[in-house]
Amino acid sequence: MVSREDLDNFDDSIDRRRRQAPSQPHRNSARPQRNDSYPPRNGSQPQRRPNNGASGRPVYRNASARRRREAQRKRRLRNRAIIVGTGVAILVLIIVLFSLLIRGCSSGSGDKDKVSTDTIAQQGGTSTATKDEAANSNSSLSQDLQPTYFKTPVIKDDNTNGELYYSIYVWNKTGYELFGGDDEHSKTYANTINTLAGKLPGIKVYDMIIPNHTEYGLPERLKSGDIVSTSQADSIKTAYAAMDKNVTPINIYNYLADHNEEYIYFKSDHHWTGLGAYYAYKAFADTNNMPALKLEDCTEKTIDGFTGSFTNSAPSLDSDTVHYWEFPYGTEMTLTYDGGATETYDSPYYSGATEGSLTYGVFIFGDNPLTVIKSKSENAEKGKKLVIVKESYGNALAPYFTNNYEEVHVVDFRYFSSTVGKTLPAYCVENGITDVLFANGVMSANTQLQLDSMTGMFN
Repeated sequence: MVSREDLDNFDDSIDRRRRQAPSQPHRNSARPQRNDSYPPRNGSQPQRRPNNGASGRPVYRNASARRRREAQRKRRLRNRAIIVGTGVAILVLIIVLFSLLIRGCSSGSGDKDKVSTDTIAQQGGTSTATKDEAANSNSSLSQDLQPTYFKTPVIKDDNTNGELYYSIYVWNKTGYELFGGDDEHSKTYANTINTLAGKLPGIKVYDMIIPNHTEYGLPERLKSGDIVSTSQADSIKTAYAAMDKNVTPINIYNYLADHNEEYIYFKSDHHWTGLGAYYAYKAFADTNNMPALKLEDCTEKTIDGFTGSFTNSAPSLDSDTVHYWEFPYGTEMTLTYDGGATETYDSPYYSGATEGSLTYGVFIFGDNPLTVIKSKSENAEKGKKLVIVKESYGNALAPYFTNNYEEVHVVDFRYFSSTVGKTLPAYCVENGITDVLFANGVMSANTQLQLDSMTGMFN
């Protein structure tokens, strides 16, 4: 490393070699030597003859020495300035890195509902998977998207216990809906989807089973202790394995597992957040090699004070903040209400939503029999039209698909038939639908009443 003294004297060594070099004799010995004096005038003593420079002004040897000293002084000042500037830059860098480290350490312990697009962590390594699961994966999809590959989410555990209120377990001021599915229910769901897909000839059919918060937030110690909540990963894997080849499973489980420390589920409600729904949409886009919408290109909006569906059943729950993102392109949404009345809006989000128990209604204005969103996105492929068959989990999910589809038709299977008055296959043919996505929460997928409602749209 070059010391400050070395930097100060770096150029001086070159001058020193020049000053110490022996003088060379003139090649022509007859050439007169330089005479530094001239004859005195009027008998005065000899005077030193000035050495005139290019300007014509006299330049004396002591002036040359002063110039050298001044140049050396300037070099020393410059080198010192460089050293000080470098030190300041290093200090600033250390402060910035320290600040980022503190922010990263505190992100897990602070209010995870305060999420913004510039603080969303692109986490990795927060979940694990077995080698056997990886070996069973045999498609061109990336490992995380393969329907037989499921990670185990890493869940922070402070070793405290919660309390059960009906089917809601409250732990650290957060409500968790317990799951009790089994292989028989999973296979029943798969057979239902297979049957419905067979009634949609010429249409690409997808299925997305959505896990709930218990799978990503409640430690295994609690799920297998005094309370029992069975594995949603096993249930989804069983269902996907039983689906026909004409149904494409969308494995969102691993994308959510990789982000389970983020605010992807509400604390006081059974739904996922807009951010959780976004990661599921991204899994769909990646599965189909579609360009995914980027949240940093959108405008984030928030509504504080959401008291969700668990609030009336379980006490001491934290309230929530609802986040949604307005898109950088235009949309037009037409709602069909119960009874058949329609209304058109210029956004898939209800800007009038306020705090309280109904704040989740900001997403596509809540549950309606039919919602049609037309997109002006440059990424929307012309002629591509998607139907999303859903219950309320699909509300936060549906708007993102306007980035890739010219039209997104959102069908709530609980109310569609009685309002629209036609079967879903007939509706798809009439509206030129190219793709159908069944998007169901894991609780609905394991509830026969919900499956019967879904089947009713095809008869």
